[in-house]
Amino acid sequence: MAIPAQTREVLQALEALASPKVRDEMASRYGIYTDKAHGVRMADMLKLAKGLGRDRKLAAALWDTGWYEARTVAALIDDPAAVTRAQMDRWCRDFDNWAICDTVCFKLFDKTPHAWGKVSQWAAKRSEFERRAGFALLASLALHDKAADNAAFIAALPLIEAANDDRNFVKKAASWAMRAIAGRNPELRKRVTSLAKRMAASDDAGTRWVGKDTLRRLISAQA
Repeated sequence: MAIPAQTREVLQALEALASPKVRDEMASRYGIYTDKAHGVRMADMLKLAKGLGRDRKLAAALWDTGWYEARTVAALIDDPAAVTRAQMDRWCRDFDNWAICDTVCFKLFDKTPHAWGKVSQWAAKRSEFERRAGFALLASLALHDKAADNAAFIAALPLIEAANDDRNFVKKAASWAMRAIAGRNPELRKRVTSLAKRMAASDDAGTRWVGKDTLRRLISAQA
């Protein structure tokens, strides 16, 4: 099947799965703001992607449509082993909401051979969602990369402290990354807790928020 025709079929399938209620709740309940969304449940997108299988050409075509659901499916069907650094940067620049940023990092980018290099690169970006991607990718690696040693995560922690960013979607991703790292083992939890205490006492509002949020959630998880 030609890619353009297959792309149209996937878009039609997504439109058929659309729900006005889901679309309305994307912004009002979940803070997912995008001008191009049908309102399809994640469970339905996962099912659709499973039926499509791995397909890089289709993934690229779906991404280029700009539709939120099409881009989500693209992340689910792309081949992480074949994803290039240039593609990662290009898609990262396209991130316009936290949900697509996190889905791509969590479902695709953290499985690529270039993931670790992108953490530090994106964490230094000025764009809110590009910087969020750096921390979302770090969180995803902490959750999924079982082969990584403690040293890799310890080396990444200063990126979070140095962010000094009070933007909502950046600081929430930074806290997520710290908590994900802390969950790997007792040594990393000790490191993260120590860092979070220092950050919680910072004069910088964003840094202070991340430190306090991390500590609060770590304590709550133990309760």
